[in-house]
Amino acid sequence: MSIIASAGKEVCVCDITGFFDVSAPTISHHLRVLREAGLVDCERRGTWVYYWPLPERLTWLSTLVSVPTATV
Repeated sequence: MSIIASAGKEVCVCDITGFFDVSAPTISHHLRVLREAGLVDCERRGTWVYYWPLPERLTWLSTLVSVPTATV
């Protein structure tokens, strides 16, 4: 998710495979899970599928994982 969110543009599986020691179909599976969870959207262009984060979901995810600061 962080790779897609930090790209600043849409990315395809071919852009992501170099970051991991797994096959493109495995990465595609995980991208499908992110899409089904509503965190990213995608569009097929020929043989490639391009993914991008959904901004409102990034805000939600950021809030979900943020740690409140302690008051002293």
